Amino acid sequence: MTISKRNFILGAGGTLALVGAAGTWRVTRMPKTAIAPWTLDPRPPADVRLDAFRHAILAPNPHNRQPWLIKLDGIDSAVVSCDLDKRLPHTDPFDRQITIGFGTFIELARIAAAERGFQVVVTPFPDGEPRPRLDTRPVAHLRFIPDETVARDPLYAQITKRHTNKESFDLSRKLPDAVVLQIAGIGGAFTTRPAQISALREQILKAVGTEMNIPRTNMESVHLMRIGHQEIDANPDGIDLGGPFMETLKLFGQIDRDALGEIGSTVHQVGIDQLHETYGSIGGLVWITTPGNSRFDQIEAGRLYVRAHLRATELGISMHPMSQSLQEYAEVADPYAKVHHLLGASGDERVQMLARIGYGPKIGPAPRRPLETHLDPKPTTFAHRDGVDFGSLQGARSE
Repeated sequence: MTISKRNFILGAGGTLALVGAAGTWRVTRMPKTAIAPWTLDPRPPADVRLDAFRHAILAPNPHNRQPWLIKLDGIDSAVVSCDLDKRLPHTDPFDRQITIGFGTFIELARIAAAERGFQVVVTPFPDGEPRPRLDTRPVAHLRFIPDETVARDPLYAQITKRHTNKESFDLSRKLPDAVVLQIAGIGGAFTTRPAQISALREQILKAVGTEMNIPRTNMESVHLMRIGHQEIDANPDGIDLGGPFMETLKLFGQIDRDALGEIGSTVHQVGIDQLHETYGSIGGLVWITTPGNSRFDQIEAGRLYVRAHLRATELGISMHPMSQSLQEYAEVADPYAKVHHLLGASGDERVQMLARIGYGPKIGPAPRRPLETHLDPKPTTFAHRDGVDFGSLQGARSE
């Protein structure tokens, strides 16, 4: 039986009727500091690298882990590596998705640097390609070179507007193929054919159900859930569960991690029902396939994906990755194989990204940790371009 949001709340004795003025204020409060990085100071940092990276941290990444560690190198370079504690060993056992997240990060840094008249020379995995998982070796070395001829990227304006939309899409509005082609044409393929979408939806939902009904994979997500504005502001990463509905459930003790982690509980079943509703809401699908599955392929897939998402944002189209059916743990092997078959991937080819697109409701940004938390060592102050001295960045640079 499907449990609606309304029935779930009212089923506990009509608790919504007890929410008075103070309660209404509590359940409608939204995170503040967690979304602050999306509002960029109009005075960019004097160091173009920091300007590029304050844009890059807005990149989409799996489970919003934000695994990027940045070490400024000399006066024109940076080394980017993985915070190994931010990986997802159960649902991303080979760090493929995490590596794709580095591709999105690097591409946004490149776009932002071009806006300042700098070219970025990227050397992926300068000390070798780590397998089977990422390690402490750099993911990429970036060098920022002044270049008056570098072309500004028209997608730059979409960086702070791009958000992953996890809500249901309006399926009464048909996606014009000409519009979808502008999104997928950045390096992927697409379908709006009902029969193909139906076959893929079946496998997508099967993979979602599998992940949520295996204790270790379910708990990997549960541990990363931030329930309510206070938790989201305190830990601006992971899976944010905010908004009046979740705030109300938390206020009346109807949701917690124990219940979310208990497979078969009412709260757990509500979560599955809601994911089936949203993930099954597919106006069209776009995907990115690479010739192989090297780390370089994964970085390139991330670069192409974020560009496609920026273009979708520009066109007023919502986008949401369907990653569960592309994961590599044993229990999801069947939908993994069927999705690859349905998308025509054969031999060494690898479907790196699969996303639903459509017309979704307006949403807010996902939480982000501030840039300084990604820097090693962490500076205490920044200097801005307009001549106002906010301190020296020397402490953030390697000797």
